[in-house]
Amino acid sequence: MLFLLNDVVFDLDETCPVTPGDARRFEKLGFDYVLELGCELFAEDPLLHRTDPDRARRLAWLIHDRDGDINAALFAAPAVGCAPELVEPRFCALPPAVIRQLSAKASKGRLDAVTADRAVWNRMAA
Repeated sequence: MLFLLNDVVFDLDETCPVTPGDARRFEKLGFDYVLELGCELFAEDPLLHRTDPDRARRLAWLIHDRDGDINAALFAAPAVGCAPELVEPRFCALPPAVIRQLSAKASKGRLDAVTADRAVWNRMAA
């Protein structure tokens, strides 16, 4: 299962990013809590997906585990250390062909924020 988090594609099938015990504990967390957690993490570090890929991958796993249709998430924070309320989250279900294409670009080092935005989020469109 491929998951796009901001401009990084994670393969959630490689190795489960959480232990079975943690997975049982996380079962009780609702989507709203995971959303709030994501906003807090990206408020602290807007480049979390790059600076702490393990933590970002666990967040991606939690999002997908709460809603299996979602395979892409964007957490846009305006600045390091901003209030979590200022982080703009977005979610979507990408067609398998699109996420495979993004993964292929990432493996060649050609996936960046602008490319991901053009392919998925359209935030920078004029």
